[in-house]
Amino acid sequence: MSRIGRMPVAIPANVTVTIDGSNVVVKGPKGTLTRTFHPDMQINRDGENLMVTRPSDSGQHRSLHGLSRSLLNNMVVGVTKGFQRDLEIAGVGYKAQLEGSELVLQLGFSHPVRMTAPEGVSFALEGQTKVAVLGADRELVGETAARIRRVRPPEPYKGKGVHYAGEVLRRKAGKASKVGAKK
Repeated sequence: MSRIGRMPVAIPANVTVTIDGSNVVVKGPKGTLTRTFHPDMQINRDGENLMVTRPSDSGQHRSLHGLSRSLLNNMVVGVTKGFQRDLEIAGVGYKAQLEGSELVLQLGFSHPVRMTAPEGVSFALEGQTKVAVLGADRELVGETAARIRRVRPPEPYKGKGVHYAGEVLRRKAGKASKVGAKK
C-alpha cells in the first residue's frame, strides 16, 4: 500500500469538512477550499481523521491514492495555516511595491509590470526586494509565484532578476578575454 496514501489526515477543531461523493469542501479560519477528486478514490471520515482508500492495486489507483491524500492534506493545512512562497529581486534599480492589492515591479523594462493577485492570494513586501505570496490554496500560491518569476527570470552571469528565496542559481563565468588578455 502507498505509504503516503494510507496515512490519515487529521482534522483540527476549527475546520469543518463536507464530503459529497467525490466532492470535498474544507472550511477553516483562512477560507474555504473545494476540490473534486477522482471518482474511484473513496474519502471517508473516521472521527477526527480523514482516510483515503483505493478500490484495487492497479497502477493508476496506486498513483491516485497518494496524490488524493496529499491534495486533501494540503486543503486542511491551507485553511488552517496557509501557504507562503518567498521571492527575491536582485539587480540595480529592480524593486517591487504594492499599490492596493496590485504588485508593481520595476525590473529594468521601459515600463513597470503590474500584477494583480487572483482571488484567495495576497502579496506582502519586506523591503523593496522581497515579495511574499500568501494564500490558502497551495497550487494557486505556487502558480502566482511562478508567474511573477517568469516576468524576469534570473540571468546566469550576474544573477539579476526574480528568483525564489533559497534558490541556488547556476552561474556562468564571464568572457575569457576579460581575464588576462593583452591589448
